[in-house]
Amino acid sequence: MLDVNTEICVCNSLTAKDIAECIKENNLRSLKEMLQNQICPMGDKCEACRDEGYHNDGLNLPLILSLVKTKQI
Repeated sequence: MLDVNTEICVCNSLTAKDIAECIKENNLRSLKEMLQNQICPMGDKCEACRDEGYHNDGLNLPLILSLVKTKQI
């Protein structure tokens, strides 16, 4: 299982927990909505957190969105 304290969006210093909370609080339903939101910017400075993950580990924004949708976070 993913450690919620793992930094996912390194450019904005957001952990999985931070991102999940933003998704829930703002009712974000897609990656596009996540990238366009101005309340808690994420994925706007580099592409790593949107694609392969900062450490090429697959821990990325779409994964966090999926985990929130399936109520695993």
